[in-house]
Amino acid sequence: MGHRVTVSLHLRRRTFGPDDLLVMAIVNRTPDSFYDRGATYDDDAALAAVDRAAADGADLVDIGGVKAGPGDEVDAAEEIRRVVPFVAAVRERHPDLVISVDTWRSEVADACLSAGADVMNDAWGGADPELAAVAASYGAALVCTHVGGAMPRTRPHRIGYDDVVADVIATTVSLAERAVSLGVDEHSVLIDPGHDFGKNTYHSLDVTRRLGEMVATGWPVLVSLSNKDFVGETLDRPVPERLVGTLATTAVCAWLGARVFRAHNVAETRQVVDMVASIRGTRPPAVARRGLA
Repeated sequence: MGHRVTVSLHLRRRTFGPDDLLVMAIVNRTPDSFYDRGATYDDDAALAAVDRAAADGADLVDIGGVKAGPGDEVDAAEEIRRVVPFVAAVRERHPDLVISVDTWRSEVADACLSAGADVMNDAWGGADPELAAVAASYGAALVCTHVGGAMPRTRPHRIGYDDVVADVIATTVSLAERAVSLGVDEHSVLIDPGHDFGKNTYHSLDVTRRLGEMVATGWPVLVSLSNKDFVGETLDRPVPERLVGTLATTAVCAWLGARVFRAHNVAETRQVVDMVASIRGTRPPAVARRGLA
């Protein structure tokens, strides 16, 4: 049996039960995303993407204004310009949808939370130590990510660990405990192993197979697996051909106890985590006619 958790998850405006598996839809406000190459940089296209994600079963959306990898410089003012008005538009259009913002900057977090965001996805693991305090001041949720000491928008180079999972757990739990000490609700903190971030493919595979050790810490686990390089390298597939590998990894992480799944392909991810939940026995089949009629 997969790992089971008993703690509810509070994401500012909504609370989710311990058996809920949540899909977090990725909406990039960048012209140079590795996945969609700017397909949702335009406001109308981005709002349409949010509408589709909600219809396809997303529980929350994660809005990012800066490409994770190296690229053109995007300062805080430009990131705010790309993200904050969009957060306000999404909040008006979808009053009950949980909104996350992918940023490492506390000033961006402040502006986004004021505009209606609920979650700060700190994908660069505390690079700005003020971000957690900002989240606390708004009663927002916070994602604490392992990046192996990498600086924002850098790629790993010959990085090594004595035990990558031990390092992931020690780092993310420390970040989570610090966030709580600053006033973030303990039921509003998630930890993320940071697949690909500060890791080679072997590290990301090791973190995946041992994800249950993260779950056993008691902190809710978020995984961001979608179309990442470790999937591409494992199967030798380019970005457009990584969906099958992504969904296989999603199923494994769901079975091992992950709670939130950050994804480009919302409908497919929703089906995978629902199927895992039904096998686990925490979700009834949508219909059950076979052999009963």
